Amino acid sequence: MTVGILLVGGRGTRLAPITSEIPKPMLPIAGLPVTEHQILAAKAAGVTTLVLATSYLSEVFIPYFGDGSKWGMDLRYAVEESPLGTGGAIAYAASALTDLGPDESVVIFNGDVLSKHNLRAQIDFHEAHGADVTLHLIEVEDARAFGCVPTDADGRVSAFLEKMENPITRWINAGCYVFNSSIIKSMPKGVVLSVERETFPELIAQSKSVYGYQEDAYWLDIGNPRALFKGSRDYVGAQSLIAPSACVDQSAVISGGSTLGAGVSVLAGAIIEDCIIAAGATIGAKAQISHCFIAPGAQILDGEEFENRYISESENLPISF
Repeated sequence: MTVGILLVGGRGTRLAPITSEIPKPMLPIAGLPVTEHQILAAKAAGVTTLVLATSYLSEVFIPYFGDGSKWGMDLRYAVEESPLGTGGAIAYAASALTDLGPDESVVIFNGDVLSKHNLRAQIDFHEAHGADVTLHLIEVEDARAFGCVPTDADGRVSAFLEKMENPITRWINAGCYVFNSSIIKSMPKGVVLSVERETFPELIAQSKSVYGYQEDAYWLDIGNPRALFKGSRDYVGAQSLIAPSACVDQSAVISGGSTLGAGVSVLAGAIIEDCIIAAGATIGAKAQISHCFIAPGAQILDGEEFENRYISESENLPISF
């Protein structure tokens, strides 16, 4: 059995106002919530049991995902009363894995990352090296905005370095980890803890076997509106993606990698460019919208024109790109 923990408790403050009513992990990317993309990636890698570590707007996850049977998964939930940080969330969520073995591999996903790396290969690398923790590392052109992670010739991590003007490596932490369960069981419970700032450096100092699995695959942190829209366009990979149940008048023009969710209605002459339109929204006749996030059930009236906006049933606010 391979198990995992998906960290989906963050508020997504950098994505405001889009996350004022929708938690970041439930934002649609090419018609599916970010979390669903991650569940599908986990399943493809052989993960059978997954705990969703939730906090902000936690009540929206269970109605959508349920027990996971729709995906052939065993989904469980751990709801934090207050944010515990990445390490605290992992330790708390592990309590839902009552059948966790003494030396079992546990995959940890960050809920704000889109990645197409070979997760199964990362798990195999981890187990082949008998590692305590294995991080997915990606190479970036400019590592100054990130903490960098140097490794030796064997792939063993030698340090976790904070942002610096002249990074010694371009390989950075991509936010997907495989832990040996014994490490998780040793982490303090009920306290705020960061694996990036505390756990990983401490493991290195203790000479634990921390490895970096290097794969330069598609990766995107969807932490701000620009990245969210880019991720959706990347996953659409075409002029548009229209849900089968959407109703679009043949005279409407949909372009720019736009996504139209289930039950969306687009009336005659509407023009939509680079928009994310969630389920049940209506775009009126001859309306023109570009670079807009239209929340579930929202309505754009006939002839209205909007650019760079978040529009819901109760809000109409600018998006800063």
